[in-house]
Amino acid sequence: MPSINKKVLMSGAEFFSVVELNPYSKLDNQPIKERAVNEFNSVREAFEQSGIEVIKVDAPKNCQDGIYTANWGLSWRGKTVHSSLPNLRQAEQPYARQVLESLGKEVIMPPFRFSGQGDALPCGNYLFVGSHYRTDPRMHEFLSSVFNCEVIGVRTIPELDDNNQPVINSVTGWPDSFFYDLDLALSVLTPNLIAWCPEAFDETSQAKIAALPIDKIEVSIQEARDDFACNLVSTGETIIMSDRAPNYQAELERRGFKTITPHITELSKGGGYIRCCSLTLD
Repeated sequence: MPSINKKVLMSGAEFFSVVELNPYSKLDNQPIKERAVNEFNSVREAFEQSGIEVIKVDAPKNCQDGIYTANWGLSWRGKTVHSSLPNLRQAEQPYARQVLESLGKEVIMPPFRFSGQGDALPCGNYLFVGSHYRTDPRMHEFLSSVFNCEVIGVRTIPELDDNNQPVINSVTGWPDSFFYDLDLALSVLTPNLIAWCPEAFDETSQAKIAALPIDKIEVSIQEARDDFACNLVSTGETIIMSDRAPNYQAELERRGFKTITPHITELSKGGGYIRCCSLTLD
């Protein structure tokens, strides 16, 4: 049985489309709907094959990113902190709260911008939390208080324009990054093992992560940025991950993990991947 990520919440791909909310999403590269639905179903089947209990709900109507339930909040240690999403995703929020409360969750509203589980990764007593892009750094202290944990606040590198200046997303008005959510740069594999892409973090964050007394696997910048290698779900024994990251996959299997690699081309067009499609409930 899974030791982490035992139960997850998933919605559906019925309304999935692309708006330019991050560096991966381009209006002229829309998903093929039938393929997206099939890919989403293959991820759900991989979860269930791994022993994960999947709670399935309808996708929020006419919400293009409602497929990415990881961004609905962070549910951990018996508490759930709701998210505060970019402008074009705010229509999801009332529905997400309704779903979480229907599952018996006491939903705590965030005082600042917060990207939910996409930007907050529990690992033992640590909670890795991103900042600057989708999560306000003032959330770090708030989350530490709510969950009674040690927050490891980190920052990934920005997307740069042709003049080597940080890019501001034209839709959200927020700074942008190929690692805008932390789960694109860091994976929690067990309560004492992470995988991360050092090159995806600024120097201060690199030093902070490197100093932690937990085991670590390094992922290349290519596999993290281009192949969504870190955006995975682990049960502690089985890892559902990208089929385009052979080096990372080989290292995981060398360490005794079983890997399942659904083939995905459409879901990533919105800048999300396997982990983004589920919200852990345990």
